[in-house]
Parts: sequence; structure tokens; C-alpha cells
Amino acid sequence: MTISLPDIQFLTSESGTRLLTHLAFQDLSQANTLHLLTALRKDYSAEQARAALEMAGLRLKAIDKFGADASTMFFTRDALEQASDPLIRRYRASQIGAMRVVDACCGIGADSLAMAALDADVIGLDLDAVRIELARCNATALGVSARFQIGDVCAGLPEAGVVFFDPGRRDEQGRRIHNIDHYLPPLSTINAWPHQQVVVKLSPGADLAQLESYDGRIEFISVNGDLKEAVLWRDGSPKALTATLLIGDTTHHWHSSANITTANTPLSEPHSWLVEPDPALLRAGLVQDVAAHFNGSLLDETIAYFTTDHKPESPWLRSWAVLDWMPFNLKHLRTYLREHQVGQVTVKKRGTAVTPRNLDSSVKTQR
Repeated sequence: MTISLPDIQFLTSESGTRLLTHLAFQDLSQANTLHLLTALRKDYSAEQARAALEMAGLRLKAIDKFGADASTMFFTRDALEQASDPLIRRYRASQIGAMRVVDACCGIGADSLAMAALDADVIGLDLDAVRIELARCNATALGVSARFQIGDVCAGLPEAGVVFFDPGRRDEQGRRIHNIDHYLPPLSTINAWPHQQVVVKLSPGADLAQLESYDGRIEFISVNGDLKEAVLWRDGSPKALTATLLIGDTTHHWHSSANITTANTPLSEPHSWLVEPDPALLRAGLVQDVAAHFNGSLLDETIAYFTTDHKPESPWLRSWAVLDWMPFNLKHLRTYLREHQVGQVTVKKRGTAVTPRNLDSSVKTQR
């Protein structure tokens, strides 16, 4: 369902606040929805009950991204979906610093509030009146100073030291938009802005070929080993692909080494350890770089694993000891597993179409 301006007016009223507080302690499962609606209809209209249940459910889902603050904030389903991981919001805000910032397509204000919390002077713009009102409510709820107003970012932006741009990456049916020219609005919108620094949130799966015409650094960001976002930093920095790994309060960066070439990372049969780089390194095309750094060899030019003689210790890597290896042959593999009485198998799969069902019955596949 969608949240409307009248819904927001009710939910932020004294009566709506009491109702949301009450619902925070209720069973909000789908199985209990009808029971709750029936009970609420004794004191509230159908629209009020529906809006309150929707917001209470969204607050519950928002805990992963907003922690305890979620209990007092306001969301829509699609805006919550688009909100960044909290570690990324904090990291990006720290990189932007205490400057005057225009948050173009600000949504419910998640990034605006993260930047404002670090003393940035933020004005958020969005065409969606509901999202702007929710952003204002969230600023009030969190006690953060930021301004929000309805505005068409395609028509121009106020003066600012930095523009943060978070275009919509899902269509009206909720399907992901992969082509940057079909973002809402298109990425090319930034070409009309005269600002010296423009920071753009992108899908981590963005086609690098489509980004070739854009100046600046593209950063792929992983949180605890899970690739989350890509960011285009159009701030005068040279074109480059970089990787960032966020683990708690610790930030790790990996930049390409100018002296690393394919010749530094030879192909080899497996050694003592099989090593898998963080997905941010994969998307940034830094596998050869990191393999060379750890004196490793590639198993194949097109596969992201590499192999080493000694276990490499790094938050960027996952490693497994190699007990044995063989050229891939499904029949020989099944025979080997049977002869060695191997029970459950976890298949780390790259560069092959084999599926778990081709092995034994208790097989788990990871990509």
C-alpha cells in the first residue's frame, strides 16, 4: 500500500502517535493482520487503521537499517528499500564532511540526516511530496537540522559545495533498472549541473561500459563481505576503480597498484590455499592486483579465485586449505567423494554450469 499526506497527518497527530506506540508491542505478522484491523476499527477509520499497520510494519523492517531510531521514524516501502546500509551512510557522510550539500532525490532523508549529523548544511530535494513530508518528520524525530523541499532536480539545483544524487533504480512495478540512462532521473542529469563535486549512488551491478564517459572514481562498497553499493565520485579525482570494505567502525580501502600487470599474477595449478577475494574487489577488477600482493597465482584468467602457498591473513579474503585437487570430471568427483566418505559438501562454484543435484543429495551451493 502507499502512504498519503492525510495518512502522515494522522500518524503524526497525538492520536496517531499513541496508536503507533501501541502497535509497536503487537504481533504484526500477516496471520494476525485481520485480527488487528478488526480491533482497530472500533476506534479508528479504515484508512487510519490501514496506515498505522503499514507504518508499524515498516518500522519493524527498518530496524536492520536504522536500529533503535526506526521506532520513531516514518517510511514508505520503496524508500526503505532504497535506503543505504547504516555503515555506508555514515562512511559516505564522513567523506563529504561539513559542507553545504544538496541531496538530489533525497527520498525520506536517510542520507541527508546522516550528513547533517556530521555538521553538513543539507537541503534535500525530491519531486515526491509524501517523501519530502516524511523526511521532515524524520528530521524532527531524530533531532537533526536539515531542510527539505519539493523540487525537480532536472530543472537545476541550488548552489552547494557538494551534490549527492540518489536516482531511483526501480521502475513502477518494483523491477530493478540496470541501464543508467533509465534511472529516475537518468544519470546523464548530472551533466547539466555546474557543481564541482557530485557524488552519485549507483547499483553495485552497474555496467562499467555505460559509465565510461563519466569522469571520476567509481568505488564499490562491501559491508562485512556483502557487496552493497557503487558510488561515482565526480570530484576532480582521476578515473579509477576502487574497493572499500566496511566492518563495524573499521574502513579498509584498496586501490590499484600501478606496477601490477597480468605478468605479475601467473596462472597456476592449486597450491596449499584457495583464496576468494571480497566481492568489492571483484567488481573493481582488482583480483590480479590483490593476488599479486599476496604472492598468489590465478587459477584461470577469467575466474576470481587465486591460490597461495601460505594462508593470507586479510579482512579482504576468505581462504580454504587445499587437501587435494583434480581436473574437473563429474564422475571422478563423485567417486572421490564416495571413496573418502565425504558427507555433506559445500560447492564453491565459478566457471562451471554444474549444479548441486549433479552431485550427491546433501549438497549446498554458494556462488
